[in-house]
Amino acid sequence: MKKTVKEIAELIGGQIVGDPGLVVTGISGIKEAVAGDITFLANPKYFPLLEKTQASVVITPFDTQALLKTIIRTQNPSLAFAKLMSLVVPSAGGKYHPKGIHPTAIIGNGVSLGKDAAIGAYTVVEDNVSIGDKAVIHAGCYLGHNSKIGRETLLYAHVSIREEVIIGDRVIIHNGTVIGSDGFGFATVDGLHHKIPQIGTVEIGDDVEIGANVTIDRARFDKTVIGKGTKIDNLVQIAHNVVIGQNSIIVAQVGISGSTTIGKSVILAGQAGLVGHINIGDNAVVMAQSGVNKSVPAGVAVWGYPAKPIGIARRVNAAVQNLPKLYNTITELKKRIEELEAKIKDK
Repeated sequence: MKKTVKEIAELIGGQIVGDPGLVVTGISGIKEAVAGDITFLANPKYFPLLEKTQASVVITPFDTQALLKTIIRTQNPSLAFAKLMSLVVPSAGGKYHPKGIHPTAIIGNGVSLGKDAAIGAYTVVEDNVSIGDKAVIHAGCYLGHNSKIGRETLLYAHVSIREEVIIGDRVIIHNGTVIGSDGFGFATVDGLHHKIPQIGTVEIGDDVEIGANVTIDRARFDKTVIGKGTKIDNLVQIAHNVVIGQNSIIVAQVGISGSTTIGKSVILAGQAGLVGHINIGDNAVVMAQSGVNKSVPAGVAVWGYPAKPIGIARRVNAAVQNLPKLYNTITELKKRIEELEAKIKDK
């Protein structure tokens, strides 16, 4: 990387305070940066690092005051820095994507391959699969019968897409994820568990990213749906007939039971667990390790087990923290009452 501050500001739409002719030769985090690097600062609690960083240039919020070093003010420093990285630094692993169709790939009958699509070694593509233009399928993947992979979608190694599943455009799916496995459905009769067929599918919207070792089950009927722009972290379990709205965030180790509906722009923080057949409203937040056993209204943040609105949950937690003190107080009062009763009895 070798660009002037002026060139960088033009790329990210920023306002320069300092030397526009300064040449930037590297890009790094604020703690790791050295002279010649550009970095960013978005969170106000890290402002003291501005004076300590060795970076030559810092991307900052618009309200940042002038410093001894050159800054580029932006509306969203984190987004601006991400944009800069995508423009000047090759995609992590992008240069290692397969090109063309590897000779060991197994391609079924009636497969539709888009322009410039790539398929890696030992991948199996079953009959009547559709793969969009510029899609990249890494080694060891499995694409089931009649599945559809959208344009510019990227599947890393060992991803399994089961039959009839639909994956949108520009979707990224990381290693080991399985989409379209059977929903967990059994009828128990006389102590025996009889499998209920799962004949639905899964539909993944455009611009979704799914982490490593995620499992998304096919619906019993109809479809399990992941809305456009939603981002799913590693090790998430999404059960049959779940519907997740657009632009939601699902953090690592979340578990969502069957037939639950998640609204738009919802955040489910790490290790949250949701029972089935409930609704989580638009813009709701479920905080980490919460156990949600009933529906959550739109715009409400919940926490705890069972999950409660955050204000109530914090008061309950504060009361629980005071239990040892309360126990000691009650023990002392009990002792004093016993002493008073003994005195009264003696009279």
